Amino acid sequence: MKIKPLKDRVLIKLEKADGKTPGGIIIPENAKEKTQTGIITRVGETEQCAVSVGQKVMYEKYVGIPVKDGDDDYLIVKLNDLIAVVE
Repeated sequence: MKIKPLKDRVLIKLEKADGKTPGGIIIPENAKEKTQTGIITRVGETEQCAVSVGQKVMYEKYVGIPVKDGDDDYLIVKLNDLIAVVE
């Protein structure tokens, strides 16, 4: 991916939503809930950044700019919209 976020933004590779419930029921694509977690793949140039490439993060719902690269989905998000680092 040749997208480099600027300033206080990060590029997040989104995790794929599970297509099946724990009970085995298959969920159709249009009914899947969008996940709010992903892996940081690029970080903009900012003085202080609490996250780094490779970290799994949670972010606010309904934020960011969606970007698609082949089968992979990405999101460009402001640092202020990140909620937590998932360890």
